[in-house]
Amino acid sequence: MSPVYPFDDATTARAVISDDGILVEWNGGARRLLGHTAADVVGRPAARLLAGDGVPAAPAGPRWHGTVDLRHRDGRTVSVWLLAHHRSPHAGRPGDWLVVTPLADDAPDAAHDPLTGAALDQSPCAIAVYDDRLRLCWMNDAMAGVIGLPEARLRGLRMSEIGGDLVSDDMEDALLDVLTGERPRDVRTHTRAGGEERAHAWLVRMAPVRDTDGRVRGVSVAAHDFTDNYLARERLQLVNEASMRIGSTLDVTRTAEELAAVCVPALADFVTIDLIDPHGHSGEIAPPVNAPVTLRRIAHRSVLPGDPEAVTEIGQLAVYAEFSPQADSLVSGRPVVGSLPSDRLTRWLAADQARALRSQEYGVHAIMIVPIQARGLALGVAGLARHRSPGPFTPDDVLLAEEVTARAAVCIDNARRYSRERETAIALQRSLLPRTLPRTAVVQAASRYLPAARAGVGGDWFDVIPLSGMRVAMVVGDVVGHGIQASATMGRLRTAVRTLADIDLAPDELLTHLDDLVVRLSEESGEPGDEAGPGDVGATCLYAVYDPVSRRCTLARAGHPPPVLVPPGGTPRQLDLPAGPPLGLGGLPFESAEVKLPDGSLLALYTNGLISNRDWDAGAAQRLLLDALAPRRGSAGPADSLDETCDRILRYLLPPDGVPDDVALLLARTRGLPASQVAAWDIPVNPALVAPIRKKVVEQLDTWGLSGIAFTSELVVSELVTNAIRYGAHPIRLRLVHGTDNLICEVSDSSHTAPHLRRAKTWDEGGRGLLLVAQLTQRWGSRHTAEGKTIWAELTLAEE
Repeated sequence: MSPVYPFDDATTARAVISDDGILVEWNGGARRLLGHTAADVVGRPAARLLAGDGVPAAPAGPRWHGTVDLRHRDGRTVSVWLLAHHRSPHAGRPGDWLVVTPLADDAPDAAHDPLTGAALDQSPCAIAVYDDRLRLCWMNDAMAGVIGLPEARLRGLRMSEIGGDLVSDDMEDALLDVLTGERPRDVRTHTRAGGEERAHAWLVRMAPVRDTDGRVRGVSVAAHDFTDNYLARERLQLVNEASMRIGSTLDVTRTAEELAAVCVPALADFVTIDLIDPHGHSGEIAPPVNAPVTLRRIAHRSVLPGDPEAVTEIGQLAVYAEFSPQADSLVSGRPVVGSLPSDRLTRWLAADQARALRSQEYGVHAIMIVPIQARGLALGVAGLARHRSPGPFTPDDVLLAEEVTARAAVCIDNARRYSRERETAIALQRSLLPRTLPRTAVVQAASRYLPAARAGVGGDWFDVIPLSGMRVAMVVGDVVGHGIQASATMGRLRTAVRTLADIDLAPDELLTHLDDLVVRLSEESGEPGDEAGPGDVGATCLYAVYDPVSRRCTLARAGHPPPVLVPPGGTPRQLDLPAGPPLGLGGLPFESAEVKLPDGSLLALYTNGLISNRDWDAGAAQRLLLDALAPRRGSAGPADSLDETCDRILRYLLPPDGVPDDVALLLARTRGLPASQVAAWDIPVNPALVAPIRKKVVEQLDTWGLSGIAFTSELVVSELVTNAIRYGAHPIRLRLVHGTDNLICEVSDSSHTAPHLRRAKTWDEGGRGLLLVAQLTQRWGSRHTAEGKTIWAELTLAEE
């Protein structure tokens, strides 16, 4: 059905043609144009109205316009300009073509129509026209409202004279460019016009005005207020900026500083970030928040240098009363917005004179408190204040502040959780690492451990383990990964190494057993029923045993960086050791190597984090390490303090802003035993010849000034030698080692059968020898050697 208009519809000729070419509508204007009534043409092919032969092709697009010769009812031909629109099917109406044309004799004359002038004057778009001397010659009511003055007062003035500021000067330069260049130009600006109370965003469109001869006689100006779009873009840009700038590190303080920096000056003139004291509770769930609340100032930022508005200093605690906006926002979980003066804020400031005076001094007139929440937990509040920006906080400002703060809250929560886990892992790591290195007479050691700056603690460890015969084991290892799991795995491996070292396994054998343990740990770490195989548990390790009697060090490594040796007064060099596979591969052999260490040699053991620097390759890092270990000019070289050498190595190789991977470093300076502190004898197989051996032992103890323990030592030597003759295999050898605070008795034979304690019955003639040794000595044990075994016992010199 045709629409009904409240005015004369016959001023436009209109027809509707179906998609199959049948006329379905014909209005009064069409009748006036061609003389045909609706009854004459509706329901018949539209092509019958065409003058001439042939049927034109259907238009290709949804719109067509052009001049067509049509047949009038009286038989004459009428040339008519037509505009045709194709209308798609809608609400049960089939698709068709709407064809219209204005009736020329009824069209208004725009040049003389008073409606045209009234429309320009009353248009909501601010419009002005400047002549060829850039003087204002006309403007409409909307432009007068923007400027704040009527046209009659301003006619004849230039734009720079009307505005009187730098923005007006720039606009006049743009007008001149349009006038002389004869091309349109768009200018965007954000300024406060004369008739406005606050600045708006404006799009100013300038175009040359030409006369009938085409000459440029002036410039038209149309100003469009697009403040809403401008602010929307600003808000979106701020949210994008917050996404990129906030959370660059896993540090709570740094994240809070980034949040404050994003909000100033885009949202506020002064911003504070106060958090619930992270040291107040270390659990995952924060306690419920009740007023009054105690918050710690983490960060603040101002448009003024030095942040003079701050009452609470960074790091200090502040208590907020229950009627304060901070407590209200934190307890309710909603933003609190207020302007000064107001009853609510006046009461809060009345209770805090320092804050009231500071607010009055800087003219704070609007505040907004936004809760910082993540995972349903209250973390703190962000306080925003305005004193330089004139306007109050709008609802859009509140939404924007909530969006930015929510993004920051996730980052702060992640940083807190990371810090908590990192502190736990560090505490676990510290508890598993040796607090102090054992002091031995033959090895002086110093160590350093540094957790990774970002990834936190890992599985690096080191240890110094005293062995029998005054030998000393040194170990450095690195578990793959970071965090509590890596630290726990490190603790298990360190315990295993100490256990395996206690039974005096050779370095290559110890690594073989350790490799089996890592394989089992990897299998245990896989999820039950996981068909993907075992979990990812891997490690590298370097194990070394130093013998001060032979001054030799036996080393083996499992995928670990080789150590560096600094001979006394010599040049540092990297030891060439068989690499060995990393721990956890299983089934692959390890090889040991032996090096001679003169007295005063320095051995440097370290993990891969020391030489893995993003600023240089491994080769350059190795050269720096050798340079750091090289003797200093004018100093005693390796005799320098080991602690100073450790610090120098870290200073040379590690970046000042933190290490990318955790670092373990162990330095050991060796000292061999003089030959005068060692005595050895070959033992005959005949038990009857043990007495002369005991006599030689007593004589040697007298020479060492150890007569006070001669009786005990004679008994121990007698029992060990007798056992070796009775149960061992030839050759048998006795060795005494005079330590700083102990005497070590060692009996070696070629049998691989290890002795063990047993409980002798009342009437047994034997079986009490080792029990007697265990009671008389500080400790005793046995170790396997390539030739057989060695039974050893240590006697303390305290009795002397």
